[in-house]
Amino acid sequence: MRLGRAGPQQQQQQQQQTVQVGSEDAMMHALFAESFATLGRLDNVTLVMVFHPQYLESFLKTQHYLLQMDGPLPLHYRHYIGIMAAARHQCSYLVNLHVNDFLHVGGDPKWLNGLENAPQKLQNLGELNKMLAHRPWLITKEHIKQLLKTEENSWSLAELIHAVVLLTHYHSLASFTFGCGISPEIDCEGGHTFRPPSVSNYCLCDITNGYHGVDDIHASPAASIPTAESVCEVEALMEKMKQLQECRDEEEASQEEMATRFEREKRESMLVCSSEDEESAPTRDVSRHFEDTSYGYKDFSRHGMHVPTFRAQDYSWEDHGYSLVNRLYPDVGQLLDEKFHIAYNLTYNTMAMHKDVDTSMLRRAIWNYIHCMFGIRYDDYDYGEINQLLDRSFKVYIKTVVCTPEKTTKRMYDSFWRQFEHSEKVHVNLLLVEARMQAELLYALRAITRYMT
Repeated sequence: MRLGRAGPQQQQQQQQQTVQVGSEDAMMHALFAESFATLGRLDNVTLVMVFHPQYLESFLKTQHYLLQMDGPLPLHYRHYIGIMAAARHQCSYLVNLHVNDFLHVGGDPKWLNGLENAPQKLQNLGELNKMLAHRPWLITKEHIKQLLKTEENSWSLAELIHAVVLLTHYHSLASFTFGCGISPEIDCEGGHTFRPPSVSNYCLCDITNGYHGVDDIHASPAASIPTAESVCEVEALMEKMKQLQECRDEEEASQEEMATRFEREKRESMLVCSSEDEESAPTRDVSRHFEDTSYGYKDFSRHGMHVPTFRAQDYSWEDHGYSLVNRLYPDVGQLLDEKFHIAYNLTYNTMAMHKDVDTSMLRRAIWNYIHCMFGIRYDDYDYGEINQLLDRSFKVYIKTVVCTPEKTTKRMYDSFWRQFEHSEKVHVNLLLVEARMQAELLYALRAITRYMT
């Protein structure tokens, strides 16, 4: 919903939405009001994230600071970087939002004709953008040096930190957009209310808007009649969690065994096919905002190439990344840290129809599986738990949303956790978003730290 004159049909829809929002708790109402006042619109990302108001509050606060508050980069640069980042995943929804915002803050329309029309300084960011989005483990201090070297188009350290946070923010937000099937608002090109979008064929924003299409009702985990098989899935998962907890209490694996289990899980994660679809070339409308359109996600070991494991004990967000960001871009480290913690610790102690459930083991498995796909290892975690808790269909969904989100399909969304509520699947996506963002940040910040030392 954008600021502007609404027709009779839109006014009626807005009134229906207002009645629904008014019945929600005060925190949700306040978040909608804050989002509308800040952005001049109530976008579908907000409408889906509001399933989890505590997280949404932190997300909106962080995004507002990155885009609108005092910082090293000018406003039009911030939106252009958002366009560059979202375009890497062909996320036309986010690209179009920031094209409008870029023009609104005085950005040069010529830059939108292609990255080659933007200043050389932004063009130089293209290499880092593509590596962060698709293969962050390849980033070295040499890439940082190239951007910071003293010449007319060089970046300052503070500017680069701001840019890196924006790039990782919008790469991960593209994952959320595709993972939840978010489509444009009704008054935007490609927007819809009464028909599914053509790409992913589902949109949770319809559910939050009070509309349930025939297809949505038929396929909705929350609306479908429980089957014996899907109920058994929930029961089996809870039983595995109970057994793993008992094993933890009885014995602890050796460090050697823990390392072996990590390497095994990392290898197996490479074998998880992230999509059934063939490679598709991005449309010109999106691809003009970045270079090297053929550059995409590749697993660590292809053609004998080996990438060393990134040990979280050697470089972590808590002990290293947080302080570096806060030093060069004050307050942002604190905002990101709060957002990471909320996503990681968020729980309602429920699993589908069950209440009073400790879900910490499951949340940690999801977070650590994502970091494992990026080569990041925690010495104190038993990676054998991942195979026990995450089945193949769930792994396919996770890998697709995190690594190639543009290939996410409704079938993938429906095929995992079939008896869980939509809000629980959105919760999963919040974990994917934040774990991915932190993984990208760790590689970039480690390279910056190595350059500085």
